[in-house]
Amino acid sequence: MNMHLYPKLAWHGIIKNKKTYVPFLLTSIGLVMMFYIVSYLTYNKSVKQMRGGGDMQLILSWGVPVVAFFVVIFLFYMNSFLMRRRKTEFGLYNILGMGKGNIARVLLWQNLMLFAVSIVGGLGMGILLSKLAELCAAKMLSNQASLAFVIEPSAVRNTLFLTALSFVLILLYSLGQIRVAKPIELLHGEKTGEKPPKARWILALLGMLLLGTAYYLALTTKDPIQALLVLFIAIVLVIIASYLLFICGSVALCKLLQKNKKYYYKLNHFVSVSSMSYRMKRNGASLASICILSTGVLVMISSSLCLRIGEDASLHTRYPRDLEVGVFTKDYDQSVAASSYIEQQVDAVLQTSHQTRKNELAYNNLNFAALRQGSNLSVKQYTEVSGTQYAESIDKLVMLNIVTLDTYEKITGTTETLGENEVLLCMFRGTFSGDALNIDDQFQFHIKKQVPDFLEIGDNAIATYPTMYLVVPDGETMSRLYEYQYSVYGEKMASSYQTWLGFDLDCNADTQMELEKQLEQQFADDAQTHQEYFYEVKSLEMQRYSFYSLFGGLLYLGILLSVVFLFGTVLIMYYKQISEGYEDAARFEILQKVGMTRKEIKKSINSQILTVFAAPLLASGVHLCFAFPLLRKLLMMFGLSNTPLLVGVTGGSYLVFAVLYVVMYKATSRSYYQLVK
Repeated sequence: MNMHLYPKLAWHGIIKNKKTYVPFLLTSIGLVMMFYIVSYLTYNKSVKQMRGGGDMQLILSWGVPVVAFFVVIFLFYMNSFLMRRRKTEFGLYNILGMGKGNIARVLLWQNLMLFAVSIVGGLGMGILLSKLAELCAAKMLSNQASLAFVIEPSAVRNTLFLTALSFVLILLYSLGQIRVAKPIELLHGEKTGEKPPKARWILALLGMLLLGTAYYLALTTKDPIQALLVLFIAIVLVIIASYLLFICGSVALCKLLQKNKKYYYKLNHFVSVSSMSYRMKRNGASLASICILSTGVLVMISSSLCLRIGEDASLHTRYPRDLEVGVFTKDYDQSVAASSYIEQQVDAVLQTSHQTRKNELAYNNLNFAALRQGSNLSVKQYTEVSGTQYAESIDKLVMLNIVTLDTYEKITGTTETLGENEVLLCMFRGTFSGDALNIDDQFQFHIKKQVPDFLEIGDNAIATYPTMYLVVPDGETMSRLYEYQYSVYGEKMASSYQTWLGFDLDCNADTQMELEKQLEQQFADDAQTHQEYFYEVKSLEMQRYSFYSLFGGLLYLGILLSVVFLFGTVLIMYYKQISEGYEDAARFEILQKVGMTRKEIKKSINSQILTVFAAPLLASGVHLCFAFPLLRKLLMMFGLSNTPLLVGVTGGSYLVFAVLYVVMYKATSRSYYQLVK
């Protein structure tokens, strides 16, 4: 056989089926482009050299395997549809004398052509748009990007490998389909319908049970640390449940609609329901995929956008002063003396820059963890918790933050009187009822009263557990608490006394960051003289870039993954419409011959498509509502506790996505109507 015949047959097969191959090529080019851009940003040296660029690259590196996974999945999905469309053609080749080996060569040439177009188009678009992606990354980090245009070799290598691997797997799958099929099966492969799945009621109930379990976990999880683990479990349960309910539940729904005579025996409903019922297994899988991808887009965009919008509020909550200096000691008297020491070191640096402290906040405190059961706290039980017991006890964890009465009065400007074993209590992220507090039967405190917040949140902004601020009468009481927790925790685990000085400055960001470096050097130079002190210096402006890199990186990754998921959503919608359009064309042609008008056909089509495609959008909205409590707790770990902001951003994201979804639905339904009319 003429060797030039194989590439000709492959090329003509693509041209004759351009209505299905053009979307395949456009989507594969887009996916290859997206993978190159993610890889480019992950490896690019210019991005790494930006302030916070290393953190952003770390976050983006998490997205590389995710994008790679979905590239392979989506290409496989598209190829399965193309093979279904081409089976009749290959069956005809087989009957006309071409062996399966000859058909395999046609498939080989066809895959080589598709691979070449995908890699050239995808890499070309990725390289052209990579600089724009870098500029956007620099904008998110409030940096300036270099003007040099580079092609990242590592990104090119990874993109070539992934695309080649995808098309090799696709070719092997296609060859397997041709090898096991008989010629008559190939001829009728496109017309083969799918039977409703057996035992659909049992599977539908199982889907409802799994979905109910996922929703229950989302609503009852209280601790943000647990929420991270529960999120992954809930995602798996929701995915399985969605497929079961859409596949088996859709079959049950069709049966129920057929039993409803008032609904079923109407012209548009009769045709749409009867045409859907026999192939709902494939419909259900497609609809479940659309629902899951839609939910993924909504969760990623709403959470990452909320973090980005609220980053300044989170930053100032976490760092309430422009500069903070902390000293840690193991002796109460040293902790008190450290206040003067810090002021001396700070003033020595500020004088050289002609700066003065403003809006000061100075205090000494001690904090350590315990488990709470009502009004009883146990430090011992916390040290004994390990393994699975930790997960069971996490909702009992509290942090004790202890200050003396004179510190409290200095901060609040009020006057209080405390007797022996009397304390003031302030609860953060939690409630407390009663007037007694017992710590391992070693300390029995009487709570004189509960007071409002008197310290800026600071480090507690990212606390994932309640904090109990205890105002004790004097330093002696604080020392006894220190000695007790030291005896329980041991030298390596015990907390230290902390002395803090926070203040604002009247200078720009660069000066603040320079002062932070000078303060760190000042304490380092004096470390030999005061070996009993361990110091820590933080500036708001230096931490700002860490926040920008973290939240900007999450938003960037959320946008990139959302674009990939939107590719998949549009792809599944389009191929679903095209597939059903080809299958329904003959049936609607018969209906027209027996008297059904085009107007009535269009009504029937609209009824079918609307019924089918409204379900994933509504289901994704329900999933998002139940995921909201988990998202809120996870965002608390980033210092964001602005629930109204999360509600507004999540609701707005859903409305925008719903509009986009309707546009995608309208565009793809037009293809279906063109085929059947």
